[in-house]
Formats: sequence, C-alpha cells, structure tokens
Amino acid sequence: MLDNPDDIARLLADDFRKRRIEKNLTRRQVAERSGVAMSNIVRFEQKGLISLKNFIGIVMALGYTSELKNLLATPKYSTMEELIQIRKNAGKKKAHSAV
Repeated sequence: MLDNPDDIARLLADDFRKRRIEKNLTRRQVAERSGVAMSNIVRFEQKGLISLKNFIGIVMALGYTSELKNLLATPKYSTMEELIQIRKNAGKKKAHSAV
C-alpha cells in the first residue's frame, strides 16, 4: 500500500517510463511533443519530481489526457454517511467548516 506522496510520485514516474518505452518514445520525443524540457523529464523518471503543469504535458504527450481529466471527476466515498454528505454538498462553490 502506498502511503506517502514520495512513494506515489515514484510509482507514477516508473509507470510513465514504462508507458513511454512501450510507445517506443525517447525522452527527447516526449519533450518535443509536450513542450517540457528534457531535463525535467529525466528528473521525473529518476527522482519522481515534476511540476503539475509539466506532468500534465508529458501525460498528454503519451495520450492519457482523458484519464487525467477524469481523475477527480467522480465523487469517492467509503461510507453511506460520506455519500449523503457528498450529495448534500453537490453544487456548492466552497466548503464551510463545521463549528
């Protein structure tokens, strides 16, 4: 189970590298397609470090635009109470703290 941001970043970087190689794309080709500097792609693959904007660019270059756009599109809940709260808050523009 991944339980921290660093582990998840490494997993994303490893998966990105696998998908890039499967598509027979070099880092340079991804850089050209995405507009992201090759040094940023190298740093991402080696250390899992990248800005969100650059991550979006390289993911789009591999053809995963719809998957990324839909990442947070659907509400996620674990309990019936959470689902009820989600439905209650649907359409709100901002959250208010419960006092």
